[in-house]
Amino acid sequence: MRNLDTVIQDLVIANRILAREEVVDAYGHISVRHPENPKHFFLARSVAPELVEAGDIVELGLDGQPVREETRPLYLERFIHAAIYEARPDVQSVVHAHAEEILPFGIAQATPLRPVIHSGSFIGANVPVWDIADKFGDTNLLVTNMEQGRDLAKCLAGNNVALMRGHGFASAARSLIEVVRMSVYLPRNARALMRAKQLGGEITYLRQGEIDARNRGYSPYSLETWRAWEYWANKAGCGHMLNKGEHAHAHKKG
Repeated sequence: MRNLDTVIQDLVIANRILAREEVVDAYGHISVRHPENPKHFFLARSVAPELVEAGDIVELGLDGQPVREETRPLYLERFIHAAIYEARPDVQSVVHAHAEEILPFGIAQATPLRPVIHSGSFIGANVPVWDIADKFGDTNLLVTNMEQGRDLAKCLAGNNVALMRGHGFASAARSLIEVVRMSVYLPRNARALMRAKQLGGEITYLRQGEIDARNRGYSPYSLETWRAWEYWANKAGCGHMLNKGEHAHAHKKG
């Protein structure tokens, strides 16, 4: 079982990476499920991801509420995370962000957002679009309660990513590193697809067999994955926070 201090430190690193890679800006957030209590998860208080420190991390339950007294403001959309963890026992980490490149695909659905580059395979073959207005009418487009969060989680279903019409996306994965990787390459895949559309002609999406081959045998402890994690962390100025000893031990197990 991973040390909780390491889990929280990795969550801080993940926030910094997503900010540096411009997946999030002042808004957006990433969480990780509690490794010892699957009914709890960790998420920062309401603060810009680039500024997150270990002391900002709050432990919440699957109702989206802090498990201990908390006077600091929390993210309004923490219910996205709570509802996905509630619906998906396999999910260990969740991201919600507003990356600009993906927004057109949740608005103009004539061209679905599907993998077109090899690193985009992690988003999965199907990326559904959730429209909060379908069930809740005119809102401010924010997911601010469990009912809305559960409706989003229902749309996500067993997929890795769901787009949120006029808002952003939610992504879910089996590990913190995996959800960061997916969320970094999601807008890159969207950019490639958009540029291919501008060139004209038929789009060649990745075939299911190619997606399966790319994801087959994936491990968050692989040297390939660690290489990306280490690169992104150093680029974000937090490489000194990496627990390289734990990675080496985990890699031997993986």
